[in-house]
Amino acid sequence: MPVPPNPFKQALAEGRTVFGCWLGLADAFSAELMGQAGFDWLVIDGEHGPNDLRSILAQLQVLAASESHPVVRVPVGETHLIKQVLDLGAQTVLVPMVEDAAQARQLVRDVTYPPKGDRGVGYALTRAARFSAIADYGTTADDQICLLVQVENRRGIANLDEILAIEGIDGVFIGPADLAADMGHMGDSLHPEVQETIMEALGRIRAAGKAPGILSTHDPMTEAAIAAGAQFVAVGADVLLLAQGARALAAKWGDAKK
Repeated sequence: MPVPPNPFKQALAEGRTVFGCWLGLADAFSAELMGQAGFDWLVIDGEHGPNDLRSILAQLQVLAASESHPVVRVPVGETHLIKQVLDLGAQTVLVPMVEDAAQARQLVRDVTYPPKGDRGVGYALTRAARFSAIADYGTTADDQICLLVQVENRRGIANLDEILAIEGIDGVFIGPADLAADMGHMGDSLHPEVQETIMEALGRIRAAGKAPGILSTHDPMTEAAIAAGAQFVAVGADVLLLAQGARALAAKWGDAKK
C-alpha cells in the first residue's frame, strides 16, 4: 500500500493556483472551523504561532477530515524538527528564512529518506504511516512530500537563482513582512521598492519551474502577485479575521451607546 497522494503538491505541479489562510491561534477547535471554510490549504504556523508538536498534531488530526490541505511551517529549518512534523503526518512543510543554496540543499535531504537524504527511518511507529498500516511508506513517501522554502530577506533574494536550481524544492514563498523590514521599510510591504522586488522574484520562481507563493491581505497586491505568477496564495489569517471581526462588532455597539 503506497502513501496517499499529496493534492497540494499535485496542484502546484499542474500549474494551478490555490488559495489558503494562516492558522496562528494554535487551537484544534478553530483549525477545524477553518478547515470547513473552503480554503484549498491552511498553514499551521509553528514560527509565529504558539504551537508545539502536540498542538500541531491535534490540528493535523482535525484537518484530515476537511478538504483543506495542511501545510506545517516549522520555526526554523532544523533536521530534527522537520523529521518530527513529517512523522506526525505532514506532507507539506514550509521552512522560513532560507538564504542560500546550501541551506536549501540540506532541507531537501531533511525531507528525503536514505540513501539520498537524512530523514530518520522510524515510520513503523508514526501517524504518517498510519502506525504501520501503510506498508510501503518508506519506499513511496518521498514522492509525496512537498518542500516549500521561504525567501524573505535581501540575502535570499540575491541567492534566489541558486536556490531555485536545487532539485527537490517544490515551491518558494516570498515573505513580504520580513523582506520589507530587511529593505528598510518595516511595516510597509506595499512600498514600491518592496513590491517591485516581490513581483520580480515571483516571476523568476515561476520561470524556473518552481511554484511561487505569497501571503497578502491587500487585494490589489494579491491580484498583482497572481498576475506575476503566484500559485499558492494565502489571503488571510485566523488571528486577523477574529481580531478584525471582534473589533468591528465592539465598535458598532460601542458607538450605539453614545
